[in-house]
Amino acid sequence: MRPVVCVVGPTASGKTDVAQELALALPGEVVSADSMQVYRGMDIGTGKIPVGERRVPHHGLDLVDPGEPYSAALFQPYARACFAAIDGRGAYPVLAGGTGLYVRAAVDAYDFPAGEQVENPVRERCMAFAAERGAQALWERLREVDPASAAVIHPNNVRRVARAFELLAEGGSYAEQKRNLATLPQAVPAVFVGLAVDPALLRERIDRRVDAMVTAGLVEEVRGLLEGGFRAGVTAPQAIGYKEIVEALEGRCALSEAVEAIKTATRRYAKRQRSWFRQDARVRWINADSGDAPAIARAALEAIEGELGRSAEPLPS
Repeated sequence: MRPVVCVVGPTASGKTDVAQELALALPGEVVSADSMQVYRGMDIGTGKIPVGERRVPHHGLDLVDPGEPYSAALFQPYARACFAAIDGRGAYPVLAGGTGLYVRAAVDAYDFPAGEQVENPVRERCMAFAAERGAQALWERLREVDPASAAVIHPNNVRRVARAFELLAEGGSYAEQKRNLATLPQAVPAVFVGLAVDPALLRERIDRRVDAMVTAGLVEEVRGLLEGGFRAGVTAPQAIGYKEIVEALEGRCALSEAVEAIKTATRRYAKRQRSWFRQDARVRWINADSGDAPAIARAALEAIEGELGRSAEPLPS
């Protein structure tokens, strides 16, 4: 099988455009590894590439409705089926990844316990508890029974706290599972390219990107989702850019405050993404400060050409 070309890095680093340029050159097809782009109708706030701008086939987008749960465990077989089908068509799979666990699940030998699937009663009880008592109360309950796992999960991350309870019910530990990630072998051949952007420049890009999303109709997108039952979902309502706008639409803050909250949350998320991918020694980092996707893709191809087993068609200058 042809190696999967993984394009990773923080949000607003240019992964979407660079992945498409690489797919044009190899040639290949793009598989999105973004936990929120799987949701239909969540387009503007997730930075989903518009249909009219897709110059190669894209996969991993619009898989489920916002009311449905989705997870890395479900993404794993989907992504690997995509890889096999793309390889069968004589092309390279290009995995564009911002969600670190989705990337690892797709290419590494990550074995998900049964509770990682949907419709888990432990998860449902945790979500109900958090809705009634609050995220902090749920996290404090976890700290009482599994302090090691609580120590590596943010109290506001209800979904991850619930996952820790699921693992406890199965005799496992979230903290141990997280430690084991560092030593997992690869399940499929893959090469990794990371897009490195100066933190100050990335902050500016994030701020401009959020402003552009609001101008493009993010508020209207969220309003439409709410009318379609968006709040009933398990995962989608936690997405950055959506939960903040919901707060504004429901009168709990001003729109300007919501926009600033989105920028702050996105910057924090980008920092966590950068830390996650920096821990992976397989990643070859490419300077992406210029924002010039074709030039960055050319540099990426030069860096990984030997690992691909063949030379890609050169990108035009």
